[in-house]
Amino acid sequence: MGELVNLRQRRKRRAREEKEQRATENRIRHGRTRGERALEESAKAGLVARLDGHRREKSRDNDPR
Repeated sequence: MGELVNLRQRRKRRAREEKEQRATENRIRHGRTRGERALEESAKAGLVARLDGHRREKSRDNDPR
């Protein structure tokens, strides 16, 4: 006698697997991983903070213009 199979569960499992496959293809095609984006954003924030730390600000009271 063969194995009993619940067709509803099988259909849902196949739909989930197909959806995951499409998602994987889209991730490869369209973008970077969350970790890559976070790493780049972190590096950019560090550079901006460093630049702001070296900025010479003009005071508005003694503006020679």
